[in-house]
Amino acid sequence: MANDAIKAWSKKLRQIYGIYTGVFVLFVIALWIGETLGLPQKYIGYAFLFGTIGVYAAIGFLSRTSAVAEYYVAGRKVPAVFNGMATASDWMSAASFIGMAGALYLQGYDGLAFIMGWTGGYVLLAVLVAPYLRKFGQFTIPDFLEERYGGKLPRIIGILSALIVSFAYLVAQVTGVGIITSRFVGIPFEAGVFLGLAGILVCSFLGGMRAVTWTQVAQYIILIVAYMIPVVAISYKHTGVPIPQIMYGQALQVIESKQKDLINDVKEIEIRQEWKKKANELNEKIKGLPQSWHTGKIELQEKLKNISANDPEKAKIEKTLKDYPKTPEEAKEKWTAAMKEAQAMSKPPKSYTSPPTDTKGIINFLALTLCLMVGTAGLPHVLMRFYTTPTVREARSSAAWALFFIFLLYFTAPAYAAFARSEVLTNIVGQAFTALPAWVSKWAAVGLISIKDMNGDGIIQFSEIIIKADAVVLATPEIAGLPYVVAGLIAAGGLAAALSTADGLLITMSNAISHDLYYKIINPNISPSTRVKLGKALLLVVAGIGAYVASFKLAIIVELVAWAFSLAAATFFPAVVFGIWDKRMNKAGAVSGMIVGLIVTGYYIIGSRFYGVDWFGIKTIAAGIFGLPANIIVALIVSRLTPAPDKNLQEFVDNIRYPKGAIKGGVEE
Repeated sequence: MANDAIKAWSKKLRQIYGIYTGVFVLFVIALWIGETLGLPQKYIGYAFLFGTIGVYAAIGFLSRTSAVAEYYVAGRKVPAVFNGMATASDWMSAASFIGMAGALYLQGYDGLAFIMGWTGGYVLLAVLVAPYLRKFGQFTIPDFLEERYGGKLPRIIGILSALIVSFAYLVAQVTGVGIITSRFVGIPFEAGVFLGLAGILVCSFLGGMRAVTWTQVAQYIILIVAYMIPVVAISYKHTGVPIPQIMYGQALQVIESKQKDLINDVKEIEIRQEWKKKANELNEKIKGLPQSWHTGKIELQEKLKNISANDPEKAKIEKTLKDYPKTPEEAKEKWTAAMKEAQAMSKPPKSYTSPPTDTKGIINFLALTLCLMVGTAGLPHVLMRFYTTPTVREARSSAAWALFFIFLLYFTAPAYAAFARSEVLTNIVGQAFTALPAWVSKWAAVGLISIKDMNGDGIIQFSEIIIKADAVVLATPEIAGLPYVVAGLIAAGGLAAALSTADGLLITMSNAISHDLYYKIINPNISPSTRVKLGKALLLVVAGIGAYVASFKLAIIVELVAWAFSLAAATFFPAVVFGIWDKRMNKAGAVSGMIVGLIVTGYYIIGSRFYGVDWFGIKTIAAGIFGLPANIIVALIVSRLTPAPDKNLQEFVDNIRYPKGAIKGGVEE
């Protein structure tokens, strides 16, 4: 696009999205007025959920296309600012919106690894990767791998890696959608997952990357407004100043003071002893497998058989039996997770603002930061966004805009976490169980909050409260006593975050199969219209599989996302960066490195999560710390022991490293 055309298109887009933002603000105000006049909460939830999905569906319908360039790269005409917003929306998934503040709430200083890693990754992306991929100018990362290294094998390894990385990330997003819809529409989690799936598909099915881009811009506006309003309101409520980013220091002081008091509190010590006892009991049950599993099941069946039909305990026993592990292997996994939770709850709260002091804690903090940083610069669905800009200059500029739009949320997340924890310590701890607010039972029904009177004194102790990371952002408006419309707004924002990332992931996965595998390897003679139709069909299939797997609640959202980042760090990042910056890197080196990185990281994720594998005390969420160096070392050694790339490939590297134009069909425009 010519420079004047880009400016005119940008001006038109600013007008359209300016009107859209104003209408959304009026929509929120109207619902707030409705609440004050007695509008039931469930209708507010319906309005936010179906109203926003309806808007996304309308954008998806209006952006429908069958043109190959439009479907795969939005016609390469997305201006830098809007590509920055779309990239930020694509990037700020349910993990950023829902999970990151929750991780900070639970871990304090340790949770800053997520912010440092995810933000730092965009600096790497802007400096090392983005403009060079845009100059290359094709559709996908496997396109780049084949062109750079030669032959189909790099493409095949890239396709496999893209599918694994994107699927792990997709399951996390669909899980977030299930949590939001089940809580705010009042349906089971499993049904919420498939309802959310419909919302994902209406954004991406008809228009591919074109539809996804313009819905992601709309979704960013909603998610950032939704994230800011509650924490600004809480900051004003607590400090009188509506700037949470500079005022949450007061909340940190409250947290540190109250948590110091909890360390020697007699009641808290009593509860921690109960947790320690529970952890020991679970440990004995794990040691006694499989017999302990058989015994426990028989005991529940006997209780159910001998209890009268009118006994109120019957429903509780039936639910316990329904949720009982189906096999000894499942029992080991569930009981181990419960034991670790009990062990954590049995310890006094540590300082919320102090960095880790033990060697193991420091190593895990740095390892996670590095994995998230490098993984960010290797995520295929994010890298693809830089193919959509009109020029190389716009690609570089859009990376900077994306970093700014991401910064707005990440700079606010610590304040969110601090105010939420302060609210719990101040207004929940010490209250009577008989005065538990209604939101507790609602979030307990989703499985994200648990408050039990473990010592029977009728008073809520801090050690009796379990709030999952995924609940913090969604539940904080209700915890702080804000109007329900704010909680609904948060749900709309969380839904926008999950849907936007899921859209990008679905496009990446369907493209990997339809474009990279079928068109580029199996049937190069397929017509353009058939390619697009195949991509749409595969999009439906991948979405259905992702929703089915997410319905099992395999892990918390942040953990699933961290796995995806570790896998991306150990596979794509070295191959792409070496492909741009190392002329001596050849096919043998890149392919060997990617395979080794994928195997090592995958082995540690599965082994440490399910089979007790432990290398140097590194947690499963930082598994990429082993796969990344393995990839780099193997790639460098193998490439130096095998023939160098031919002259054409080395000239290709020189060409893309000076991004003044755009490469099309291997020739600079």
